[in-house]
Amino acid sequence: MSLTPIDTALEQLVPLLPLIAEKERVLLEQAAGRVLFDDCVSPINVPGHCNSAMDGYALKSSDLKSANTQLKITQRIAAGEVGGPLNSGEAARIFTGAPVPAGADAVVMQENCKVSDGVLSVLQPQVHSGENLRQAGDDIQAGALMLAKGHRLKPQDIGLLASIGLMSVNVTRRLRVSLLTTGDELVQPGTQLDAGQIYNSNYFTLHVLLKGLQVDVLDCGVVADDFEGTRQALIAAAATSDCVITTGGVSVGEEDHVKAVVEQEGELQLWKLAIKPGKPLACGKIAATQFFGLPGNPVSAFVTFALVVRPCLLHMSGVKKTAPNTFRVAAGFSAAKSGERREYLRCQLAQDAAGVTSLQPLRNQSSGVATSLSQADGLGVVPPYTAVAIGDNLEFIPFSELLN
Repeated sequence: MSLTPIDTALEQLVPLLPLIAEKERVLLEQAAGRVLFDDCVSPINVPGHCNSAMDGYALKSSDLKSANTQLKITQRIAAGEVGGPLNSGEAARIFTGAPVPAGADAVVMQENCKVSDGVLSVLQPQVHSGENLRQAGDDIQAGALMLAKGHRLKPQDIGLLASIGLMSVNVTRRLRVSLLTTGDELVQPGTQLDAGQIYNSNYFTLHVLLKGLQVDVLDCGVVADDFEGTRQALIAAAATSDCVITTGGVSVGEEDHVKAVVEQEGELQLWKLAIKPGKPLACGKIAATQFFGLPGNPVSAFVTFALVVRPCLLHMSGVKKTAPNTFRVAAGFSAAKSGERREYLRCQLAQDAAGVTSLQPLRNQSSGVATSLSQADGLGVVPPYTAVAIGDNLEFIPFSELLN
């Protein structure tokens, strides 16, 4: 099977992904990161009444047509209070957010006013109708579509939904993802390493990434490098989840059994991406359950999860926009012509004395160097068969776009 460009891989995979059709209702405090199951339409206007945008004085602008007009202050209206109608020649002391009394059509900020013995003098030369007022529905109108089905809720969305009076929303139920790591050499942190062993870091990285997607993670442990053990573990995991994710065992070595099990027990839809790092990525089905087999090297596992698995899981949850935002940043380095695979370089954003930002790749780009993931700000993208010169504009994917 030849190497598949990542854009082609996603185009092929996404239509084959199973979609979650069940919903649940959650309180707003628990809704951040979840995916709206229904369109959200506002039942009310926001603000619900014309109110003052300033601390100042509400009045009729027509009362100020003649110079040196003085107005009698007849009432005081704080936020949460409702004043009486305003007659000609009167003004009301008013505070930000308070409803504007009937008869008033403007608010003059207090800095432009002088008050003596309950009488108001306006110091600014002109006052226009509508000045410093927030009209009913200025922000949100009743019946307006606030957030569409498939929108992944951000913290600021939660406040928006609260502002229209909602306490809870319908969201897609959480994906259930079985997470397995493979390899006889893996041991849990906190235990003593014997010769030839390494700590199982991939499990912890992927567990946190999945939790950030509001996924229910089913820990299926470490699977030994054995065909029958791998087969039984994958079948059991597929029976209890919407998706199975493994790390390791998807290459072509004698101890790599994951790919062979998937081909026997299900269907292999994709194998080997034209990216660096992360070539040995396997995608398919175990029975009817979606499967992603990530490489065992920590950087390769991270990159393939962020670039392929993450958008697929979001799509399965009903998210409409799954691609990360990317930016063009000048290269602060030069590199020889790349090969057939698109390269994702772990880069830091650097600023020179003039404040100009450039991409600086970490020195060691080996797929086994996990420290580079911690030190980098994101991934700089080098297309296939492309040389890089200092100043070239490269696509840059900040980790902030991939980690939530």
